[in-house]
Amino acid sequence: MNKKLLCAALLGGLSVAQAVSAQDFDDRWYVAGSTGVNFQDNDRGTEDSIFGTLGFGKFLNPNWSVDFELNYQNPDKSSDPNLWWSQYGVSADARYHFRNADRNWWPYVRGGIGFQRHEEEFVRDPAFGTPDDGWPAQHEDNNVALNLGAGLQFDFGRVDLRTEVGTRVDFDEVQARPAQQQEDYFTDLLASVGLTVALGPEAATPVAPAPVAPNCADSDSDGDGVNDCDDKCPGSQAGQTIGPDGCPVPVSIDLKGVNFDFDKSNLRPDAVAILNEAIEILKRYPDLKVEVAGHTDAIGTDAYNQGLSERRARAVYDYLTSNGIDAARLVGPNGYGESRPIAPNTNEDGSDNPEGRARNRRTELNVQN
Repeated sequence: MNKKLLCAALLGGLSVAQAVSAQDFDDRWYVAGSTGVNFQDNDRGTEDSIFGTLGFGKFLNPNWSVDFELNYQNPDKSSDPNLWWSQYGVSADARYHFRNADRNWWPYVRGGIGFQRHEEEFVRDPAFGTPDDGWPAQHEDNNVALNLGAGLQFDFGRVDLRTEVGTRVDFDEVQARPAQQQEDYFTDLLASVGLTVALGPEAATPVAPAPVAPNCADSDSDGDGVNDCDDKCPGSQAGQTIGPDGCPVPVSIDLKGVNFDFDKSNLRPDAVAILNEAIEILKRYPDLKVEVAGHTDAIGTDAYNQGLSERRARAVYDYLTSNGIDAARLVGPNGYGESRPIAPNTNEDGSDNPEGRARNRRTELNVQN
């Protein structure tokens, strides 16, 4: 009875363990073998003995495994060690494993059903219809058995170690003994240690797919409004005027050379070539908005020079719009007269500076965005 209580306590304690599903498992078939001690039911009339098992099994998922097993034991009879008693059988068992992904060991519980056969010798007794002829009588019987158990399993890769305590309820209803001594079943306690060895090659470790680079057409790392595929100047700063290639554009478009003859507002041939280059820049940067500004030298009255600068700005404005630049992108034309020279109109001694005045007779395109 004490053995039965011990077995029940072990099973109950492990059955309440918290189950945590493992992340993966080895689903190869394995061969399993174990050896241990069978603590015989006191009512059998046999001594405790060594037993062995051999079988094969497989994990169906991280938690459930099934095993098909052969077992054998050959205990001595308590009444006479010289009398033969042996038992062997087959069983199908399921184990539920309380696995944890962070550990390579875990508890499990076992349950299964089997078929047991025992063969024994006993002393002949005329009272039982077995006259003594000098030879022991023999008894053989087959019966169903129920397996229950709990244990720990340790994962070492291809080889796993099992330690287990369990009970086998042997529904042997006919024994070689008087009728009043017959038992309906026997309950043996079994403690064992065993190994499982996985068969076949290990499963290939899945290779994580290479990270997919983000589509540069959908990314704008520096937030300048130009996708990373087209951005030739990554890392532009806020507030800069950015062209379609992602690069900052100059604050003004240089029209150096678009100068005018004295007291004239018509475009010279050399100025037309420079304006054509400016038109190409404006077409390349369709979001660019510019001011068309005209300037004069210091000869003449302020009022006259104001009007002359406006006519010069108008000449450039009209040329731009007539060559495909939308007027909505142009501010002006604005004239600034002689108020914004870029070169001195006179020398330091007060004499005329024709070269400086020629530079002041100009137009500019000033970026507005």
